[in-house]
This record gives sequence, C-alpha cells and structure tokens, in this order.
Amino acid sequence: MYFLSVNSTYLHKQAPLVDVIIEIPRGSFLKRGSNGKLDFISPVPCPFNYGSIPARIGLDGDLLDAVVLGPRLPLGAKVSVYAWGSVGMIDGGIYEDKLICAQSPISRRKRRLILLFFQIYAKAKYLLNLIKGRHGRNSCEGWHDAASALANATPRNHRDEKA
Repeated sequence: MYFLSVNSTYLHKQAPLVDVIIEIPRGSFLKRGSNGKLDFISPVPCPFNYGSIPARIGLDGDLLDAVVLGPRLPLGAKVSVYAWGSVGMIDGGIYEDKLICAQSPISRRKRRLILLFFQIYAKAKYLLNLIKGRHGRNSCEGWHDAASALANATPRNHRDEKA
C-alpha cells in the first residue's frame, strides 16, 4: 500500500496538471463545441465528460479537446486534472489531439476502451460529415503522450480568451 502511494505521487509529478471546462457532461446526448453552439444530438450518450482546455489552441484551430474520466460533471464546470495521454484523431482531413485526463493513472484496459470508442467515433463522424456535405478522411490515430499533445497546441493569450 505504501509503495502504491509513493508510486502514485511519482506518476502525478510526471503527468501535467491542466484546467478543463466541461462542454459535454458524461451521459449527455448533446454535443456542443467550445463556443457553446450545438453541433449535433447523439443517438448514444457520451461515455465520459468532454471539454476543452481554455489555455491552449489545438492544431484544428479550436480549443484543445479534453476527455475527463470519472463521475459526471456539470456543464460549464472547471476542473483541474492530470493529463495521462492523448488520442490523435483526423476529422475531415484535419489532425487534432484529444487529451485524456483523470485524477489518477489510466489502466491499459481503460486506454484500450478509450481507443475503441474513438475508433467507432471516427466512423460515426465520417457518416455525419457526409450527411453535412463535408469531405475528408476520419480516423483514430492511436494513443500518444500528453506532453506531445500539449506541445502541438498553441498557448492562448488573454486577448484571445476575451475574443
């Protein structure tokens, strides 16, 4: 037990702590963008809290996406969590990272389940994009470390946040 405590503390020091604003609470059917606008209504509930990191702009030009594992959080909640990894996605031909966050380390089994979700999500997003007349490849590019996703993102200055 003591060893796990020490190990857990060590791992927390290596995982970056990030602030996330929740846009889609776990279990919600409504998919909203970081601007609050409704993107679509899902036929299945979101299996985790989904939001963005207001301090970073992702490669797609929008706020850096973040998944927060754990219990349902309210819409608009701001939480500080550890980023344990990221999932690379291509949406309509544009690469974007999804930071995967939780209060404690993520098991291999849970990582596999998260990847499976995003593989299915990429196929569903392809169909949605077709219906909307948008073209381009959609795919899940696998698990990556959190540091590379944060390095790919551009820091957002205070002037950007007010806009």
